This record gives sequence, C-alpha cells and structure tokens, in this order.
Amino acid sequence: MTTLSLRALNRALMDRQFLLGRTDRTPLEVIGRLVALQAQEPNWAYVGLWSRIHAFTQPELTALLEDRQVVRSGLLRSTQHLAAADDFRRLRPLLQPVLDRTAGSPHFTRNSTGLDAASLVAEGLGLLAGGTLSRKELARRLAERHPGRDGRILAGEVELRTPLVHGAATGAWGSWGNRSAVSVTPAEVWLGQPMATAATATAAKDSAKELIRRYLAAFGPAGVKDVQAWCGLTRLGEVVAEMRAELRRYSGPDGRDLIDLADAQLPDPETLAPVRLLPAFDNALLGHADRTRVISNEDRKRVMPGQAQVRPTFLVDGCVHGTWSLDTGTLWLTPFRPLRATDRAALEQEADRLLQFVGGRVVSYSDPVAAQPS
Repeated sequence: MTTLSLRALNRALMDRQFLLGRTDRTPLEVIGRLVALQAQEPNWAYVGLWSRIHAFTQPELTALLEDRQVVRSGLLRSTQHLAAADDFRRLRPLLQPVLDRTAGSPHFTRNSTGLDAASLVAEGLGLLAGGTLSRKELARRLAERHPGRDGRILAGEVELRTPLVHGAATGAWGSWGNRSAVSVTPAEVWLGQPMATAATATAAKDSAKELIRRYLAAFGPAGVKDVQAWCGLTRLGEVVAEMRAELRRYSGPDGRDLIDLADAQLPDPETLAPVRLLPAFDNALLGHADRTRVISNEDRKRVMPGQAQVRPTFLVDGCVHGTWSLDTGTLWLTPFRPLRATDRAALEQEADRLLQFVGGRVVSYSDPVAAQPS
C-alpha cells in the first residue's frame, strides 16, 4: 500500500479545491464539485469562488441565488452553506440527523422543555403557511404562542428540524457580517418540488455512498474520520467497508488508512502551489478532522481561536502562512512568520487583485517586522 507524504496530500487537496490553478468552470459547477460552499456570512462565499475561478464576478453568484439554482440553508455540520438546488434537495434529508442532533443540544432543549419537537415543526410550518416570513417575524409569532420562551431559539429549532431556505437577498453580496434581515421559506415551496426521501435502509446507505464519493472528489484522499468531521454523520466506517472494492487505499504519513476514488489522479507533490487568499470558514480548512495537510496545529489555534471563528487566511506553498482582514478599505495582512522576498511579492500581487474584487483601497501589513523578507 502506497504511503502518501503530507506534501502529497496537500497538493491533492489544492488541486481538487481549484487552488493549484484557477478554473474556467462555472460557479455552479464549482459549487457542485465542492458539494457545498461554507456560507455563514454571505460575502465570504463570494471570496471563496473568486479564489478558485478565473474572472469570477459577484453578479454571477447572485444570479444563481435569484434564479434558485443555488440555495442557502443549514446543511453540513448544521452550518449555513450554499449548495446547488438539486444537491440540497437530495442531501438535506440524508444530513437531517445531524441537524436534529444540534436541535437536541441544551441550547435548544432548555428553551423547549415540555414541547414536542414534531408539533413545534408543524406549528412553524403552519405559521409560514407555504410562504415566506422573516426570521424575526417567525420568532415573534412563536413567542406569542409560547409565553415565557425565547421565540428566536424556537424559530432556530424549527429551521434545524425542517428544511427552510433563505431568500436570495440573504445570500447576496453586500455588507460584511451576518445579515440582520433573513427570510425563510419551506424548501419544497422554494424549490418547486419535493425533497428527496430514502424510503429504505438500502436507499439511505446508497445516498451515503454517493456523499462519500462526492467528498473524496473534492477533499481526498482522506480517512473515515475526515469524512465524518466534514459532514457530521457518524458510523460511516460501515458504509466505507462496503465500498472497499471501488476505492483505492493509501497509508497516510502517520500510518492512518486513507481512501480515495479509484480513478482519482494525484498531482506531482513537487507541483508549485501559488499564493492564495482564502475567506473565513473556507472549505479547504474545514474538510478534515486532521487538518495538518493545510494548516499546522500551532497555526490552527490562531485561525480557529474558538467561539466558532475561522479567520480569513492566506496560503504560501499550499499551507496557511497567515491571516488577513478588511477594515475601512484597508486589507491587512498578518504573516505568522517571515516571508521570503518572492513570496511577499506574490502575496502582495494576489492581495491587490482581491482588493479590486472587494472594493478596498490599500494593502498593508499589521506587523511590518514579521512581514520583512527573510
């Protein structure tokens, strides 16, 4: 069994994420390849596509949202994602147990003690009446019906337990951060067709196999724990065991078993990886349990300091080398260690390109000393 180095895994990830070279594929094709695009704060998804697609512009994604070809809703790991409409229709039912698990956490159950979950969902859908409400209005109406309970938490539980899609304006390019006005619509109404169902255990397992194939195409080679960390599902080892005949096996640098699609090509580990600026919550950083192929454990603490934060980063030679931020028109670069002169020049070039995309004015370093060429 072939053993893959950390560098080989890095180059495979960079290649499959369109980070070794920008692609000419359409935004819809790229979102489909990534399965779903992390989108907790709407603007970051646009930056994620900019980093992967030649000449990408904001109106391209906004049009997909307005045409309902792409939807924004809770999906992987119970977090907000953009997904192709048909992928969402098929994947949300498979991932529903993950969202139900989140809805059963103390944050929600403390507020809904004594309420039946199915009845709460039915009540929420009844208030929506096959149409659209703002989150605030749904919360207000639920609070009216349940005095003494937090309507916002009740509305959040409804959104987790049944697929509600956010209006196109919620996911459109605009102000940074979370939007104060979020509208929700039952997914079947928004999509104009019913959600897919897995009528039998065999059908559910087949759906899980397809999800694993899609994951490997975008993040492989990887281990079972990596797949589970990415999607939130558990006990996928049993499913992978049934797929052994169609998968290629590798050994990781730490001796772990890794799997990949049998026909997936691995780039030469010596392939040059260009400097890239990634958005907050980027898929490339969140696709594995073991993220050392793209970020060291030491740097991970700086990028993911807790409280669900994943800061924007920049890659040098395929790995996280620092963070960046926007503040009143300035794009600030914060290297974690000194940059070589050639890497600094490449970083500044890429930052200038991003500056044009986000409408900033100047690129600067938050720590000029650390930014000095080594």
